[in-house]
Amino acid sequence: MQDHIRKLLVELGEDPDREGLRRTPVRVEKALRFLTSGYDANIDEVLNDALFSVDYSEMVIVKDIDFYSLCEHHLLPFFGKCHVAYIPSTRVIGLSKIPRLVDVFSRRLQVQERLTNQIADTIREKVAPVGVAVVMEATHLCMSMRGVEKQNSFAVTSAMLGAFRSNARTRMEFLELIKLRSAVPGVDTSAANLACVGDD
Repeated sequence: MQDHIRKLLVELGEDPDREGLRRTPVRVEKALRFLTSGYDANIDEVLNDALFSVDYSEMVIVKDIDFYSLCEHHLLPFFGKCHVAYIPSTRVIGLSKIPRLVDVFSRRLQVQERLTNQIADTIREKVAPVGVAVVMEATHLCMSMRGVEKQNSFAVTSAMLGAFRSNARTRMEFLELIKLRSAVPGVDTSAANLACVGDD
């Protein structure tokens, strides 16, 4: 990988042997391996048996989870907040495991829509809840640094599964509880206008 990075620096018109770039191939390789470490993660090991039988049937929310990922189209970062909710059936998951799941899937080459779905689908598969909801809001550097160069825009995606998809009241309760930052003129954050991905 370091050889390829050196060649890339040359193709960009740089001298990989100058002082400031001499260790750049090593640093870039370390950074890329960390930023894509989600490929090596085993979900069952991440959860580490943190599933517990609890008599609780109300909504569980973990909100404002910071995440950082790489856009698979340009290898530029996108980052923001992830909000996760589920309604237990017979089991709950350790609260710290939800941010770890977000990290596993965000540390891959991604698109935001698939990332949102993967988090929701994994919780549905491992916890078997009555419903799962995931909302992600992110700034994409491929939009703000290049292309349309819109620095203040961000994308919102959601996955609503089970009761969150079939029950509008449950969905709206979740959206009210996370209170999306999207108080931007012209951006409608009602359940009907969120970009829903996934299905029951």
